[in-house]
Amino acid sequence: MRLLNFNIIKLFVCLALGIISGHWLRLDTNLVIYTSVVLVIATGIYWFTLHNKIVKAPYFGLLIYVCMYSLGISGYAVHNDKKRPNHYTNLKPNDRAQEFVLQINERLKPDNYNYKYIVDVLTFNNQKAEGRLLINIRKDSLFHGFNVDDTFYTLAPLEEIRKPLNPHQFDYSKYLELKQVYHQLYLEQQSLNLLNEPSITIYGYADRLRTMINTNLKSAGFEPNTLNIINALLLGQRQDIDKDTYNNYVNSGTIHILAVSGLHVGIILLILNVLLKPVLYINYGHIIRPLIIVTMLWAFAIVAGLSPSVTRAVTMFSIISIAMHLKRPTNIYNTLVISAFVILLFKPTFLFEVGFQMSYLAVLGIVSIQPILYKGLVFNYWISDKLWQIFTVTIAAQFGVAPIGLYYFHQFPGLFFISNLVVIPFLGLILGFGLLVIGLALSNALPRVLVTAYSGIIEGLNTFISWVAQFENFLLRDIPFSLLQVLLSYLIIIALVQTYRFKNFRWLAFGLVGIICFQSLGLIQKFENKKEGFIIFNKSRYTLIGQRSGNYLKVDHNLDSLRLKNDRVIQNYKLGEGIKTVSKDSLEMVYQYKEHTLLVIDSLGIYKGLSFEPEFVLLRNSPKINLNRLLDSLRPQTIIADGSNYKSYVRRWKQTCSEKNIPFHPTNEKGAFILE
Repeated sequence: MRLLNFNIIKLFVCLALGIISGHWLRLDTNLVIYTSVVLVIATGIYWFTLHNKIVKAPYFGLLIYVCMYSLGISGYAVHNDKKRPNHYTNLKPNDRAQEFVLQINERLKPDNYNYKYIVDVLTFNNQKAEGRLLINIRKDSLFHGFNVDDTFYTLAPLEEIRKPLNPHQFDYSKYLELKQVYHQLYLEQQSLNLLNEPSITIYGYADRLRTMINTNLKSAGFEPNTLNIINALLLGQRQDIDKDTYNNYVNSGTIHILAVSGLHVGIILLILNVLLKPVLYINYGHIIRPLIIVTMLWAFAIVAGLSPSVTRAVTMFSIISIAMHLKRPTNIYNTLVISAFVILLFKPTFLFEVGFQMSYLAVLGIVSIQPILYKGLVFNYWISDKLWQIFTVTIAAQFGVAPIGLYYFHQFPGLFFISNLVVIPFLGLILGFGLLVIGLALSNALPRVLVTAYSGIIEGLNTFISWVAQFENFLLRDIPFSLLQVLLSYLIIIALVQTYRFKNFRWLAFGLVGIICFQSLGLIQKFENKKEGFIIFNKSRYTLIGQRSGNYLKVDHNLDSLRLKNDRVIQNYKLGEGIKTVSKDSLEMVYQYKEHTLLVIDSLGIYKGLSFEPEFVLLRNSPKINLNRLLDSLRPQTIIADGSNYKSYVRRWKQTCSEKNIPFHPTNEKGAFILE
């Protein structure tokens, strides 16, 4: 059975390619919609004209694929909120601050200084509007947070979401753009005027239910750390998990259990199938039971926040549940593709979500590779067989997600098989017990003994995860992995799986060619990585200067050892550029790079008595200098101000350089200063 012989898979590929094209090409919305309509009409005419000979019609299949490709492009364009006339970006702004009526849509993880929310725009300068914003509310002991659907009025200037200021830095603005968020507001608690009687959406009801569950669980005696894990495992909310606990789950290879996904939904489906079995014995029970199951699965998905992974899982298991009750044979590949197809029709941007990608790849790895691994060993004892089954599921899932995981996160947990071998068998118990605890808490009938027992289970889980995570030597970090390597990895995996299935030399040859290309790519990158460069990175309150020669990077800095160890600026650059060796040193006063000379002026402001005129001057640590005199004295071609300077100083220097017609490069606005 060849995977690509299924028409639905071919249609899905065309749809996905259309969405990708729509994302990168950004074509005119009207153009792509009209084109799609014309293609659909042409396909319909072709169908009605040749419906008796449709199998023999030579161009019908091609027309269908082109139509689906166009549908992907138009679907992406239609879901672009900025194209709508009432979007706040298309309405007339005020000269300075803008007036907003906003409604809370989603709570995000707060940072050290601000509470963060995604909000829907209801009005913009007294005009009915739509769109989404990121708001940052300064932390205040008097502010206790918003609930989803809370509505408030505020007056504030719109601010762009910053682009990355350093090479290979995570692009948060692009990430938010996929969520249709293009601007942000910085607000103080006193500038928020809460409005009465907000319109409550289904997400608001779900948030209120989660709040009620948390209140009751807290009253029952659950500690905050335990409560945070319960929220992640059962309610899909992991914003409040502390950093150390979260990192332990990442490093042990079990972070997937804190994201409600197929594993959780599958267990819940099994529980519902058992609990609702008596419904089959009533009239129309074979219809009522799947309807109840699907409704409860989607209710759970809504309570869990409709993340890409839970949406994928619930869609897929809804299709499986309906097919089971209709007694229709199902093909797991078709089921996966149909669920992805349906989701992308309504949410095209999910295609670019890491959770969506990893969720499907993990399941594809399990269904295609696990049976092959499982047949490798046969055990006579039930417990041995079950442990082997779990082990092969874990390995197969890693085959599915490892390449893309390396691309996004650049690390691999070497002990994932041990942690998952222990955690997965008990996850059903943890989830089932947890659902019972939540149900009893909502009815105010949760006995203390269950609180103690379930708290012990969660604490035991955390202790085991922490124990596995402490073996840092088994955590492979900082692995550079390019998109081309990801594609080659999956081509190799597919070729090897198909070789096993069909015993076909062509697939084996295809896999060997893929392996040769993968290794050749590494050699090419090694020999071509001869770039040189001089970089002044942007680092708030500190100075970082990098000098690169091929695979070697020398970093001059004024960070303490702990900050330097945890600094992501250099780490991101190292991974992105394939740097092998990094050395650290203290800052110098003068740098010579090729024919360029750079003078560094620190807080002491000393620069007189020089025997040369530098091409570039770097101002750091807010030196108290008269910039006019410096420009007249040294006559530099460019002034650079890094992130260690006061903003007021940078503004003053910028004005002075503008008056003198001298290029000015503030790294906190323009990003890192780079000489190739």
